[in-house]
Amino acid sequence: MSEAGAPAVDPIHQFHIKVLQPFDIFGVDASFTNSALFMAIGALAVFFIMLIGTSGRKIVPTRLQATAEMAYEFVADMVRSVCGESGMKFFPLVFSLFMFVLACNLIGLWPYTYEVMAQIIITAGLAFSIILLTILYGIYKHGFHWFGLFKPSGVMPALLPFIIVIEILSFISRPVSLSVRLFANMLAGHIMLVVFGGFCVMLLGAGYSYLAPLPLLGITVLTAFELLVSVLQAYVFAVLTCVYINDALHPGH
Repeated sequence: MSEAGAPAVDPIHQFHIKVLQPFDIFGVDASFTNSALFMAIGALAVFFIMLIGTSGRKIVPTRLQATAEMAYEFVADMVRSVCGESGMKFFPLVFSLFMFVLACNLIGLWPYTYEVMAQIIITAGLAFSIILLTILYGIYKHGFHWFGLFKPSGVMPALLPFIIVIEILSFISRPVSLSVRLFANMLAGHIMLVVFGGFCVMLLGAGYSYLAPLPLLGITVLTAFELLVSVLQAYVFAVLTCVYINDALHPGH
C-alpha cells in the first residue's frame, strides 16, 4: 500500500504469464497462456484482414482492401530495395513477421489486453530463427564461401585477424540486438503508461484532483507515442530481417 492508503502501482504485473488452460505433453508443460492467446489473436487478425481485404478485389477498393494492398506493397518495396528482386522469395516470411509484430503491438495498446512483444522469449525466438535461417540458407546457396562474409575485401593483412573477430562478434550480436530492441521498447512504453495511470489514481485518492489532468495529459501523449513506436518497431524488425537475409543472398562486401 502507498502512504496515502491507495494500492501501490505495480507496472510489471501486466506482463505476468497466466496459465489459462493447463496442458502437459509427456512431462513437458505446454499450457495455453495469456501470451499464447494474444499471439493467436494477432495471427488471426492478420489472417482475416488479408483474407477479407483481398477477397473482393474491387476497382474502387474498400478501406480494408486499401489497407491490405498498402501493407502488401509497402513490404514488397522494402524487400526489393534491400534484397533485390532475388529476395522476393523471402517476401512471405518478411510480410508475415511485419504484420504479426504490428498486430501484436497494436492489440497490446488496448485496455485489458496483453503485450506479447514485451516478452523477451518471444522476440528472441523470432530473432534467433531469422539468424539461423540466414546462416543455413547462406551455406546452402554459397557453400562455405558464405563465410567470406566475415572477411572484408581490401583490408590490410596485418589488420585482417582483428577485423574478422569484429565481424564475427557483430554477427553474433545481431539476434541479441534485434530481440532486445523490440522487447525493451514495448516493455518501457507500457510501463510508462501504467505509471502515469497510477499517478492519476493516487492524486485523486489523495484529494489532489486538480493535479490529476497533468498525468492524464501525459497518458494521452504517451499513447500516441506508443502507437508510433508500435508501427516503427514492426518496420525496424522487418527491415533488419531483410538486411540479414541480404547477407545470405549476397555475402560479398
